[in-house]
Amino acid sequence: MAKVTRDDVARLAGVSTAVVSYVINNGPRPVAPATRERVKAIIEELGYRPDSMAQAMARRRSNLIGMVLPDARQPFFAELAHAVEQVASEHGKLVLIGNSDYRDAREDHYVREFLGMRVDGLILISQMPSSRVAAEVAADDTTRVVLLHHRSDVADNPAVVTDDSGGARLAVRHLLDHGHAAVVCLGRPVGVLGAGDPVAGRVAGWLDAMAEAGVPTDGLLVDAPFKRTETFGVALELLSRPDRPTAVFCATDDQAIGVLRAARELGLRVPEDLAVAAFDDIKQSAFADPPLTTVRADRDAMARAAVSLALGLEPPAGPGGALRRFPAELVIRRSCGCNPAGS
Repeated sequence: MAKVTRDDVARLAGVSTAVVSYVINNGPRPVAPATRERVKAIIEELGYRPDSMAQAMARRRSNLIGMVLPDARQPFFAELAHAVEQVASEHGKLVLIGNSDYRDAREDHYVREFLGMRVDGLILISQMPSSRVAAEVAADDTTRVVLLHHRSDVADNPAVVTDDSGGARLAVRHLLDHGHAAVVCLGRPVGVLGAGDPVAGRVAGWLDAMAEAGVPTDGLLVDAPFKRTETFGVALELLSRPDRPTAVFCATDDQAIGVLRAARELGLRVPEDLAVAAFDDIKQSAFADPPLTTVRADRDAMARAAVSLALGLEPPAGPGGALRRFPAELVIRRSCGCNPAGS
């Protein structure tokens, strides 16, 4: 069967091909309601599908948003990407996702390819954007690039983040208020993280809360991977020590789920033998055993801000790389030692 063309639609509808184009693209010129409905009916009858690539080349717009993230298999990034996709669809945009796997070369590849495709906006979740990525972004003056979840020390772009330090401080204070002498932090050494790294902010919040309580932190920061399967092994070793902690704050929920599994393997009760709190409030946290006390990041609000900035629907709040920081909320469940209704 021959491919249906715009000429076919125009001929059967009794209009010009330009009018068909106005109906498909919702402009730039108005079309009478009766004519619009007739053209749409013919499009449906013939099964006509516009050539999206040709349209993009003609408009010099792709209707695409590029999004680069570390690992879409990790629940937090999956939920954040889904939130971005939902907001983008409200604006008639599709989201293309590339996984960097925490590797600079892959991140650079996706950034370069998305910019080359002239995406309408690029949202970058990077653990630490390389100078090469920063150079790619700086050299492109046609695509708006927004950093999400993670600020950069080397790229001067609008950034949408959570109050990581403030949220972590809330969680650690809550554990200390339960009477624990100290709280171990599963995170990363501050020296290996950039200033804009979310985990750096969470470790800083832990340090602040401990300092305010007058509790020394020497030896209490444990370098732990971000995946639960790898944190599991670290937690087994930590919780097998004679001086094992009675309270742990994890920089991510995924780490905390690994800790809960390790505690079960060792026969430790949570929260009776070990209190646990974390950060992110991924959907699985409410269904952990026991339900996980954690800090909630407003992913929906962050996604909406990131898409709006990427599409130029609102200007940055100030010159250069404006920062949008969203507040964090402590969600109390049973893993910390509380017993809130419904948890």
